[in-house]
Amino acid sequence: MIRSGESAKDLLGAAKGGTNVNKMRRRVSGAWMIAERFRALVEPVRRFFTPRALPLPGVARFRFGRAGEHLAERSLRRLGYRIVERNYRAAGAEIDLVAMDGETLVFVEVKRRGGTGAGAPEEAVNQAKQEKIRRAAEVFVARYHEARRDARFDVIAIVENEGRSTLRHFKDAF
Repeated sequence: MIRSGESAKDLLGAAKGGTNVNKMRRRVSGAWMIAERFRALVEPVRRFFTPRALPLPGVARFRFGRAGEHLAERSLRRLGYRIVERNYRAAGAEIDLVAMDGETLVFVEVKRRGGTGAGAPEEAVNQAKQEKIRRAAEVFVARYHEARRDARFDVIAIVENEGRSTLRHFKDAF
């Protein structure tokens, strides 16, 4: 640590000449102690803001959700559903999948989670989300003249645990 009026050359000269070497060591060790204290204060903040502590960034979260929708679509196809529309947007909402189950029109909301720490995926489809999906479904039915068909709302919940996906299908969820 250089005091006002001193330069690095003064300190180096003192070290070379052997005069006042202890004074220089004390200053360096004092600076070292201050740096260590600063690191101890900053470390918890740094750990908090590391990528592991933050949620997925926008693009990664988008891809994670889309991959869940593809899993749900494959599952529905295996069950004999016919996919009519993907990511239908209307009335300020998005319906992840619109499918036909025989003669029934099915509006599917897909929720995928990386674990159960934030709750079960199906719990995220709350009353407000259901109302948005209903409004978008009404627009879909009006646009494609499907008012005579029976319709229902399903939720597909996908949970990732240790690299394995668990898929649950809730028929007529709301």
